[in-house]
Amino acid sequence: MDAATNDAVAGAEFLTQSRDRILAELRKVIVGQDAAIDLVLTALFTGGHCLITGVPGLAKTRLIKTLAAILDLRFKRIQFTPDLMPADITGTEILEETGEGHRSLTFVEGPIFAQIVLADEINRTPPKTQAALLEAMQEYHVTASGHTYPLQRPFFVLATQNPIELEGTYPLPEAQLDRFMFNVDIRYLSEDDEVRVVTATTGDEEPTLTPVLSGDEILAVQRLVRRVPIAEEVARYAVRLVDASRPGQPHSPEFVGKWVKWGASLRASQALVLGGKARALIQGRYHVSVSDIRALAPAILRHRIVTNFYAESDGADADSIITRLLDTVPPPASGM
Repeated sequence: MDAATNDAVAGAEFLTQSRDRILAELRKVIVGQDAAIDLVLTALFTGGHCLITGVPGLAKTRLIKTLAAILDLRFKRIQFTPDLMPADITGTEILEETGEGHRSLTFVEGPIFAQIVLADEINRTPPKTQAALLEAMQEYHVTASGHTYPLQRPFFVLATQNPIELEGTYPLPEAQLDRFMFNVDIRYLSEDDEVRVVTATTGDEEPTLTPVLSGDEILAVQRLVRRVPIAEEVARYAVRLVDASRPGQPHSPEFVGKWVKWGASLRASQALVLGGKARALIQGRYHVSVSDIRALAPAILRHRIVTNFYAESDGADADSIITRLLDTVPPPASGM
């Protein structure tokens, strides 16, 4: 093997070992939810952001806080409320005395200036404040009073939202939803897992967490992920899957034209390919397969497909449409 191949193999082994160490630490606190954890880690290793959706009490916030504790990164939590203002997130300028009677404006950083940001109950604040996250999530900097302030990388936003108690909430605009790589759907635990949670959380033991990865190591992993090769036919399959979700396209199925108002964007195709690269490495492979694309499709597409009235009346939601798309769009003949 040449030097580049040796580096790739070593990097893949490091990523797999790091993922296993992170899981070992997370499982000291989090029971079950393996699928959700894998998606969150995939987003971390690709530099994406996650929207985590689930009813109260399913450890959404606890999962994020635990992950922050085992990564050597600065962590901030923002509790979104109806009266939260954009400056409460990004920061603001204040007037300070500089001596000899002089005053100057000094920028005070808001909680967005962290490396892991928990945006808790993001749908409980108005769109103007939600939009304060847009520039940071996409451009990795904040602009205030005409000045641009860079955010330290890696920068990882995990937002939670509650699908019930919709009164007094503000659904995220499609433009902001599109900034999230995954919409992670957290479900109720099995009976055995819930028994383990109840037993563990009503005792007096407090688990000790050990940091696993530094910021520089995460950035190195993100660079490695982007070097994973993908066959053209696999990339084309990802693009065709996304294209089929768009009504009016030549190859979109009839049910898409009937039920879908807006399909997934180009970012969905990019997320499928990049997420597929990370998933391949996590599983010890140095190439992307069709199974990687198919496994990630629900979490990548469910918040990017906007259904219409006919879908609601027929009982079709984004997840059922994605399932039908996976059954409809043919994979490459090679079956990679």
